[in-house]
Amino acid sequence: MTKILRHLFATLLAIALIAPSAAQLQRQFPQAALRGQVSFRQPPHLALNDEPKRLAPGARIRAANNMIVLSSSLLGSTLAVHYTLDPDGQLRDVWILRADELANVPWPSNALEAASWVFDPAAQRWARP
Repeated sequence: MTKILRHLFATLLAIALIAPSAAQLQRQFPQAALRGQVSFRQPPHLALNDEPKRLAPGARIRAANNMIVLSSSLLGSTLAVHYTLDPDGQLRDVWILRADELANVPWPSNALEAASWVFDPAAQRWARP
């Protein structure tokens, strides 16, 4: 019985040591994702880089742990994000950035920068020409 408990303890310890690093897997952002600051107001209203915007119907907001969150739970907060827009200019996808993602610079903040820079999707890196 003691041998089984030691084995179980060793397995749980290994899982505990691996889990934090697995949680920090690199998220894959689409090339269309831009960086900005979002201030969450009364849903579906928000401010993107201090400009009034709306969340698109069916918009997805992913927290830093990549879990989907409701905009109402973020009411009053201003966060650094990557985002995509739908054809009407409404926010379609929003990813709340972790510190390591925010440190990944440069990242375009507008369509003109994204059109003129080069994106490596595998490395999730942008390069200015």
